Amino acid sequence: MRFRNAIHITVDNFSSAFKMLLYRLVVSVLTFSLVYVILQLSLSVIVTSAELQTIKDLMGEFFRALFGGDSAYLGTFWETFNAALADFLRLVTTNGGAIAGAVVGVCLIYLLSRFLNGLCHFTAASIMNDRMGAFARTSFSAAFFKNLGSAALYEVIYVPISFVYDALSLAACWFLFFYLPSFLPSWGFLTILLALSLTIALYICLQSLKLTLISAWIPSVLTGTASVSRGLGQSLRSKSPFWKRFASFLTANYLIVIVNVMCGLATLGSALLITIPLSFLFLLALQCVHFYEDSGRKYFISVHNIAGAEGEPVQGIDTGEDSLEELNKKINAPSDGTQEDK
Repeated sequence: MRFRNAIHITVDNFSSAFKMLLYRLVVSVLTFSLVYVILQLSLSVIVTSAELQTIKDLMGEFFRALFGGDSAYLGTFWETFNAALADFLRLVTTNGGAIAGAVVGVCLIYLLSRFLNGLCHFTAASIMNDRMGAFARTSFSAAFFKNLGSAALYEVIYVPISFVYDALSLAACWFLFFYLPSFLPSWGFLTILLALSLTIALYICLQSLKLTLISAWIPSVLTGTASVSRGLGQSLRSKSPFWKRFASFLTANYLIVIVNVMCGLATLGSALLITIPLSFLFLLALQCVHFYEDSGRKYFISVHNIAGAEGEPVQGIDTGEDSLEELNKKINAPSDGTQEDK
């Protein structure tokens, strides 16, 4: 029920996907320009080196062999890759100062892009919350500036925590992919495929865990239940069923991967301009639905379809001549289980 409601709410807020797309494109152009300047000034020797090009070529050949089933090449890949990686690391060591400065600069720009994009996500969540709570259609600019203070404080807290968590997740996946084959039987292609499959599964599980732990953070701030600083603690200490939320986010992440990969392959990547913003919207909708359901709140799925405190839709509400404000009062009034309350 919650999963289906989140899909309906995502579709109802479909217009926000285009606004998020435009916003993220502008941010991407700005941050990419800054990164390009830093890399050209600091890492031109490494970026144009033969050692780096060798690693790129090896990775391309690895995936071609993986999808082509070339087990002979895969059997010797690790030895060749480790030799190329050793050559690249020697080059990096001789240019340590320039690389350190570039890494710091790129990390700062990356964090800045995460911060700016996070403001957009918070705005989309605010629009969605207004739609769910009062069936109001808030403009993107109005929601952006209304929540700018809360969104900025949220991102100041969230971005560093998420950066560290994602870095540790990628490190765990790196070690799993490159060291797991040494503990498995030598099955050639099947060993590599199993390691890759388990690595993807681990990363998706870790991202689902993160979403589960912070699922109530943004909704609690937008509904006024908690401040930004206290919202994270309340989300981490949420008494709602952990495994129900984790299973929904795990399913959502796998669904997002499947849809984006299939649409990307079928349209040569052009559909990703729509499916990626919709993926963010769907995850925000799932967070809001979980929060509303767990806190016993009623919310709009459509003007004639309101989910009750237990998540059961209330179909066919006759609004008559009532305004939305009067309808909201009826919907959010305390329920005593009678038909009149509905």
